[in-house]
Amino acid sequence: MNAIHTVRKLLIPGILLTLAACGAKKDAAAPGAGGPPPAPVSVITVAPETVSNITELPGRIEAVRTAEVRARVGGIVQKRIFNEGSEVQAGQTLFQIDAAPFQAAYGSAEAVLIRAEANLSQANGKLKRYRGLVESNAISKQEFDDLDNAQKLAAADVASARAALDIAKLNLSYATITAPISGRIGRALVTEGALVTQNDQQSLALIQQLDPIYVTLTQSSVEMTRLREIVSQSGHGGVKAKLTLVTEDGRAYPHSGQLLFSEAVVDPASSSVILRAQFPNPQRDLLPGMYVRVRLEQGVRPGTITVPQQAVMRTADGSMVMTVDAAGKVTPRPVKTDGAYAQNWIISSGLKQGDQIIVEGLQKAKPGATVKPLPWANGEAATPAAAPAANAPTAPAAPALSPAPAAPKEKK
Repeated sequence: MNAIHTVRKLLIPGILLTLAACGAKKDAAAPGAGGPPPAPVSVITVAPETVSNITELPGRIEAVRTAEVRARVGGIVQKRIFNEGSEVQAGQTLFQIDAAPFQAAYGSAEAVLIRAEANLSQANGKLKRYRGLVESNAISKQEFDDLDNAQKLAAADVASARAALDIAKLNLSYATITAPISGRIGRALVTEGALVTQNDQQSLALIQQLDPIYVTLTQSSVEMTRLREIVSQSGHGGVKAKLTLVTEDGRAYPHSGQLLFSEAVVDPASSSVILRAQFPNPQRDLLPGMYVRVRLEQGVRPGTITVPQQAVMRTADGSMVMTVDAAGKVTPRPVKTDGAYAQNWIISSGLKQGDQIIVEGLQKAKPGATVKPLPWANGEAATPAAAPAANAPTAPAAPALSPAPAAPKEKK
């Protein structure tokens, strides 16, 4: 009896599982069971909007004025009279060269001038006295002409001595090196005790004027005419061109600038044009050498179609998007782009209002395939997990197993 009870416990669960599996196979093979459900994709519906007319150009920061501080006379540097990296004013003393030799040269030139002026005074007095004598024929004409020439030579000596004194005075003043322009001065390139000469190739320091600041821009020659039209129309009809600077970390600079066409020359190697923009820089946030981008905004463009950049695919034949019709069928559509607007591409042709284009799930959207369009949540996870299809077969529930009847006790 115990053996019979054990066999029943093993066979009954196996038979029930086999029956459940056969039922599932029968339901799956029943007519009306569909294939795999359409793949879900995220789409947007194209709608015209009004966008700003923006042209973005890359560029680098340059100082408006740059001056190299150089020695105009030779000598030993005695003092450095400025703080490195500080703001200096034009005429401010920066370095002091040993002025003793120039002071001595100035004194010598001054003494020579005094002597020349004394000789001139003597020659003037003698010429004045002899003029009356020559009129009365008390002296010869030749003697008077000699006195007149001597007076002229004395006057020339005075002029020469005065010029030498001016040169000595300039050299003495050059011993005190001052700032040629106002701006921010960099580090000192010489130290106290260094010997500098008038013909040194290395400067003593560098001063850069940082307010306002220049931005050197590069623009293709093809877009040059359009850019000129935008700037020429600025202010007409109450519309003004706005120039916005974007720093390396993507932040917008708080001050607007103006575009200059001071160096509109086409580079034959790259077919590009070098332009220049000017921005105020009161806080000295913009420094020479920084890479920036400049956005030129002028007016608006109504009725513009834009799509997210990730929805546009680049091919050998041009740009293309994937559209979805009312039946969920995927169709490729060639488009033409006309610049960027924020994170979107501006579409100039190829799309119309009401078209549905795929933004996410392009890897599932093959041309001719059927998909399930879902609204795009602008970067958020908009594609939920696919729910089970309505027609998908469900496995029948296994019947509940009732407890096996207890085996009768053996009679002793």
